[in-house]
Order: sequence, then C-alpha cells, then structure tokens
Amino acid sequence: MYLCGVITTNGMKRKPIVALIYDFDGTLSPGNMQEFGFIQAIGQTPEEFWSKSDGIAIGQDASNILAYMKLMYDEAHRKGIRLTREDFMRFGADIKLFDGVREWFRNVNAYGASKGVKVEHYINSSGLKEIIEGSPIAGEFKHIFAGSYIYNESGEAVWPGIAVDYTAKTQFLFKIQKGIFSSRDSKRVNESISDDEKRIPFTNMIYFGDGETDVPSMKVVGMFGGHSIAVFNPAIPHKRDVARKLLRQGRVGYMTPAIYTRDSRTFRIVCTIIDKIKTDSELQRLGRYV
Repeated sequence: MYLCGVITTNGMKRKPIVALIYDFDGTLSPGNMQEFGFIQAIGQTPEEFWSKSDGIAIGQDASNILAYMKLMYDEAHRKGIRLTREDFMRFGADIKLFDGVREWFRNVNAYGASKGVKVEHYINSSGLKEIIEGSPIAGEFKHIFAGSYIYNESGEAVWPGIAVDYTAKTQFLFKIQKGIFSSRDSKRVNESISDDEKRIPFTNMIYFGDGETDVPSMKVVGMFGGHSIAVFNPAIPHKRDVARKLLRQGRVGYMTPAIYTRDSRTFRIVCTIIDKIKTDSELQRLGRYV
C-alpha cells in the first residue's frame, strides 16, 4: 500500500517517493520544441511562426495554446505534411537539451537511492506530448502531461485533444499527488481522500520552471510545502532577470542556471532537498511511534 508518499510492503521500512516535475521548453530544452524540426519543415523561421500564432490568439481573443496547435495543423496541411503520432515523434528526436540533462536522471536517481528515497520524474508542459515522446529523454519519465491531438482512423491529427495552459498545469500536480496518470480524468482528481492515501504529498514535490507560465504551479507546490525552482538559460541575460523576479516575489524558493551536470548548482539544490525530505520522513515515522 501507499502511505503519505512512502512505500510499504509487508512491514518493510517505508521509502519516500520524491516527484521531480518539469516544464519542458526553456527548462530542459533551450527552445520551443516546435523549433527543432517542425517549423523548418513548413519553411518558416521561429519568428514567423510565433508571430502568426500570436496573431491568431490576439485577433480571436483565443488561447495561445490552441492558436499554435491550429497553426501547426493548418501549415502542415498547406505544405502536404502528414501529422501522425510517428511524425511528431520524429520531430522530437532532434530536440536540443541543456547541458547535463541526458545524465541528470541517472545521477538524481542514484543519489535518491543512496538516501533510501525513490525518485520519479514527470513532465508538465504546454508543449506537445507526442513530440516529447520522441525526444532522447522520453523514457526517463513516469508520465508526460502535455498537449495532444485527436487522430482519425488513418492516424492523422485532426483536432486538438488536450491543450495545457498555465492554469491547466496545476490539475496535473493533484493527479501526481493521487497517482492518477490520465489527462482526461476529471472525477478521481476531484475526489476528497485522506492524507495517508495520497501517493506523493506536495511536500515531496520539486517543480522546475523557467517563466511566468509556470507561476500557478510553482505557487501551488510551494503553498502546500513543496519546493519550486526557477531555472534560466545562462546564455540569455533577461532569462536570469525573470528567475530573479520569481525568487524576489516568493514564487520559488531557489533559482539556478539550467545546467544539470553532476557538479552543477541545480544538482546540489536537488540533493539537499532530497536530504530534507528524507529527514522529514524519518521524523514523521518516529513521531508515529512515540
């Protein structure tokens, strides 16, 4: 059974589960995922594509997420490009990642294991699930929460199925807490359950984001005792300013360059948080037997 974020099996010592939850674009990758294959395939520059997308959203007073999903669909059809799940995944294969990301998961998992902690990784993105599933790190995640299309009988995208904006991201935090791995679910996620039935409490969550679209998720995690980290691309000066603003406003507890190597500040922060979660878990366990 699961008990307050720890695993129990036949009376064995309980092992805390720590959830590392990542935005994708600007957090694990230095650009928007559409910019590593798809935009080039339709013969546009990133500036042209995003200008058109913003124009749709502003002109129609529409969701920026639905606007870019519609534009991807329209431009692909105009160019005669099929959009199947496999096609999206091929676009994901060339996504660039920040320094150290490929080794990050193995290093954090090993550190967690050395401390008696189970580490799980999740994506919470306004990008496209199918593209992320084609990325070199797709297999590292327990679950990927992101946008996706509805496909027809021929396997081609025909309509947005899930659009994830900045407020929609918060629902996935509660799904992770309760161990729900369905984007569609709107029943179990809203059911009231006791704390000892929650698979991963917010106190065991670490949220990574790079900008204002992550603010609601950062706030929710922090409000319930978890940890939020603002990462920034060290090659772009104004990104540091955004992270500093989030820290100053109390939206996050930490800021760090988006460098994920074993000797990075990011790794040191996460290892220290894992240490704290482990210690808090031990204190909670001891308290139950006083």
